[in-house]
Amino acid sequence: MSGFSIGNLKMSVPIVQGGMGVGISMSGLAAAVANEGGVGVISCAGIGLLYKEKSSDFFEASILGLREEIKKAREKAKGVIGVNIMVALTNFSDMVKTAIAAKADIIFAGAGLPLDLPSFLKKGSTTKLVPIVSSARAAVLICEKWIKNYNYVPDAIVLEGPKAGGHLGFKSDQIEDEHFSLEEILPELVSQIKKFEIEHNRNIPVIAGGGVYTGKDIQRVLSLGASAVQMGTRFVTTEECDASLGFKNSYIKAKQEDIEIIKSPVGLPGRAITSKFLDRVKNGLEKPTKCSFHCIKTCDYTKSPYCIIVALYNAFRGNFNRGYAFCGSNAYKAENILTVKETIKLLMEEMKDSEK
Repeated sequence: MSGFSIGNLKMSVPIVQGGMGVGISMSGLAAAVANEGGVGVISCAGIGLLYKEKSSDFFEASILGLREEIKKAREKAKGVIGVNIMVALTNFSDMVKTAIAAKADIIFAGAGLPLDLPSFLKKGSTTKLVPIVSSARAAVLICEKWIKNYNYVPDAIVLEGPKAGGHLGFKSDQIEDEHFSLEEILPELVSQIKKFEIEHNRNIPVIAGGGVYTGKDIQRVLSLGASAVQMGTRFVTTEECDASLGFKNSYIKAKQEDIEIIKSPVGLPGRAITSKFLDRVKNGLEKPTKCSFHCIKTCDYTKSPYCIIVALYNAFRGNFNRGYAFCGSNAYKAENILTVKETIKLLMEEMKDSEK
């Protein structure tokens, strides 16, 4: 079975579990994936809401929460634990510092260009830095900046295609355009990254995600030059996923036509499962009266149709009258809830079958 490496970290399966906020991929899911030989990833988006009993200050609760989740994942897992940190978060630097201090194995940073990420490393830091991009151009820009300013080569690169769940790094008209499909953009990125690998005598594995749901999908993406895949949606319907049963069931009940592209208050398109709440948003019936968290740099509550962090937190708890679930393009394929062990075993079997 083909595993992959990021520096000195070795994974026995070529799978990175996607970071899913608010509260969907925490220590429970991350530890379970890590124990099966993949990379388990804790999402720190909105983590302060899950830890509000620790502090009434959202930013302080976020620091305490992330520290706690990394500790819990470490206690449960013997594998590799990463943290997903959105560049768009107001407390991006807090989260990065906390992850590095808690010795997270990897930081995955997307939703914006993490141009100064290497500046947070201290002498002796062991945390690997992996940007998430949606184009070869962005990957090249990050490589050039990190090398020039910090003499740091990215430890790996995640490429997210337009079929991913949650916020997408594409314009609305690019999402269905085949020129922007993973099949088109992945080989281009792999060949552009080769130059940096040769120049710096370093292996920079490319991890590709967005619409990867079956073992056959994994095989296809690896054949295009990726070292591993990033999968989020497939892990939502697992027992260990940290979301409520209501959230998981929204995937199982969803039909293909229930999955839509929405415009998020963050200013990016996103992929989600339709809900009563989203219907209300479309009819202009939701309006935030204040901003309690100021969690995202680009969000202006006076112009926002709703507060995204509260909507996602409500969905995490299973309340779709007050929220909605982000999902990848294949969420409607979910039929039942399995353990992470069963899911990965099934993926590896599907992958083997597709090689024949």
